Amino acid sequence: MSVEAIERAKEHFGSILEEQLARIERIKKVPEPIDYTKVKPVVVGMLGGDGIGPSIAASAQKVLESLLADEIASGKVRFRVIEGLTIENRAAQMKAIPDDVLAEIKECHVTLKGPTTTPEKGGPWPNIESCNVAMRKELDLFANVRPVRIPKEGIDWMFYRENTEDLYALGSQGIDVTPDLAIDFRLITTPGSRRIIEAAFEYAKRNGKTSVTVVTKANVVKTTDGKFLEIAGEVAKRYPGISWEGWYIDIMTAKLLDPKRRRDFQVIVLPNLYGDILTDEAAEMQGGVGTAGSANLGIRYAMFEAIHGSAPRMVTEGRAKFADPSSMIRAGAMLLEHIGYAELGQKLTMSLDICGQYEKKLVMTGRDTGATGEVFGQYILDTLRDPKLESRWQEYVAA
Repeated sequence: MSVEAIERAKEHFGSILEEQLARIERIKKVPEPIDYTKVKPVVVGMLGGDGIGPSIAASAQKVLESLLADEIASGKVRFRVIEGLTIENRAAQMKAIPDDVLAEIKECHVTLKGPTTTPEKGGPWPNIESCNVAMRKELDLFANVRPVRIPKEGIDWMFYRENTEDLYALGSQGIDVTPDLAIDFRLITTPGSRRIIEAAFEYAKRNGKTSVTVVTKANVVKTTDGKFLEIAGEVAKRYPGISWEGWYIDIMTAKLLDPKRRRDFQVIVLPNLYGDILTDEAAEMQGGVGTAGSANLGIRYAMFEAIHGSAPRMVTEGRAKFADPSSMIRAGAMLLEHIGYAELGQKLTMSLDICGQYEKKLVMTGRDTGATGEVFGQYILDTLRDPKLESRWQEYVAA
């Protein structure tokens, strides 16, 4: 029995190795990046997702369409609503992303996505792969970029989380070797690590940052984390004006909470799992995961999303319209910057800071004791269009 189980596990592991070695070769063939100034129209796909996703997606789309009204009218930008990325449809087809939905996504230059439900073993849905993980792999969205800003506390962090490797990449390909032994696999590659670390250093260079922090547990996880840290040292040599240091994930989670130390961090780059955990902690400090957006960037495609879950209970309790759209609107601000509307994206971010962290003239509670997402979205738009936006933001920073 044990011999047969081991042989089956060997065969399974061998197939994973073949897949990943082929993937490494694909990574090495870098496509030409898109020049959005030469694209007309830029097609923005809207993916509602599950639970509160369609509600907050609608609020975000309304904000973006209002800001881009002239560009839409002139044919420079077009929004396209893509249906079918629901847990019901994914479960019915037993696919993380149904083929027809994936085909539509690939027809868009960028997408803005609401949260999707990720099934788990023993849950009510078939235990199919995470939609997010599948999309990142299918579109090679290797960089998960998450900003966290708390201006009044001097916090301005940019996280570069590797998005296509680590435990998540093979999370659905583990094996029960015997009833008593379960094995999952961790994947770290040289080209995969190099491109995310280079992206972090490039961001630092472009934005006048002076330091990059590399987060691993290389003292214990010596092979995979060791590779990530080693490559960071190699990449850093090409950026003499930027200092770098390695931090371990456990102490890093503590130091983000240390008022004396946390202002020193600027750009933080880390493998997939550590990045997921650390960015949620950071977002909570900003005001909760409902206030943080993220970008998933590749060379050919880009997907922007809320970082929180689908909150199905809010839907069953009839509270979806009270869901906070801030995370998805903040992701929309990142989308604007990505497709060439940097000033507009920055103003939208400033408006979100003012409305959500400072003035709070409207409060989101998730219930009828607070504003609806639609009303809050209008509050953000009105703030952005205020000629005194800059002074209001400076007042917030100085408060």
